[in-house]
Amino acid sequence: MDREKLRGRDRRLLYEWQQLEARFDGRHDISCQPIRYNATGLPTAYLVNYRIKSICGVADMEHFGEHDVQNPPIFAADYQMRINLTDGYPSVDAPAVFGFLTHDDEGRPIPHPWHPNIRFFGDFAGRVCINMPDTYTDLAWAVQRVAQYLRYEIYHATNEPPYPEDQKVASWVIRQGEPNGWTVF
Repeated sequence: MDREKLRGRDRRLLYEWQQLEARFDGRHDISCQPIRYNATGLPTAYLVNYRIKSICGVADMEHFGEHDVQNPPIFAADYQMRINLTDGYPSVDAPAVFGFLTHDDEGRPIPHPWHPNIRFFGDFAGRVCINMPDTYTDLAWAVQRVAQYLRYEIYHATNEPPYPEDQKVASWVIRQGEPNGWTVF
C-alpha cells in the first residue's frame, strides 16, 4: 500500500498497522492480528493475544471483600484483548477502545485480568483504562503498556486521580495483594 496516496485517517491506520507488526511480529508473549478492515483495506480492529502470567481472580469470590478473609490470587497465562478504532479515530473525542474478552464464542466465561486499571466486574468487564498521553501515542505503546499491567509492573490502586478502573480490585490490591506480596510474581 502506497503511504503517499493515503490521506488523513487512512494514513494513520497504516502507520498503526506497521508499528504493531514491527513491534510484535515474531514475539512469543504478545501477538496482534487485524480482525476488521475499512473499505481501503486498512485495519480498524485488532485482536491482541497475551501469553503472560497474570492474576485472573481470587480464590474465594463468594467471600470477596469480607473483613479478615484472606483471598489469594488465581493465575492464568492467556488473555485476549480487542482494540476497536472508532470512526473518528485518532481525534481526541474518538479514542481507541481497549477491552479484554470475558467470554468465548459460545458465551462461556474465559479468564480476564484482575487489575485495578482493567474493569473486572459489571457490564463493562474487560474495559482497559490506558491513560494515553495524547492522540499521537501509537497503539503499539498501548499494547506494551497493557503487558506491563498484566505483569503488575504498572498499576494505580489508590482512590485518587486518575482513579482505578475497578475500585473493588484496587481495594484488594491495597489490602491484600501488596501486603502479602501477591502482586510480585
